[in-house]
Amino acid sequence: MTMKICFQNDSVSFPDIDCQKIKKWIEVVAESYGRIVGEIAYIFCDDAKILEVNRQYLQHDYYTDIITFDDSLSHTIRGDIFISLDTVASNSKQQGTEYQEELHRVIIHGILHLCGINDKGPGERAIMEAAENKALATLKTL
Repeated sequence: MTMKICFQNDSVSFPDIDCQKIKKWIEVVAESYGRIVGEIAYIFCDDAKILEVNRQYLQHDYYTDIITFDDSLSHTIRGDIFISLDTVASNSKQQGTEYQEELHRVIIHGILHLCGINDKGPGERAIMEAAENKALATLKTL
């Protein structure tokens, strides 16, 4: 199985990320959860697009930073990940974090979902945040 991670932009400028480093990071994080990386498409978009996707596919009428569509098969993670760069920017301002760090956090958040980590149930948010922080620390070593 070949790893195929692609990055696209829809109605926004492509973010300033090191695609090769991000791909390697995703692979390392997935392996740490016993997963293999299959086809993953990142779509960087604006708030209008993510709201459209949220309404059309999830029947949710609100903005969000990320929507992950999981198409994983067994231990191979696959899926489409929509990221609103508008919301990433406003979240980084609200939380007083660097935009780049917030973008990396959201990028890996989708992968962690594909690896089976949830963040909606009781106590799950703390588990997700710990996994994000661990993954962000890994990125600094690559």
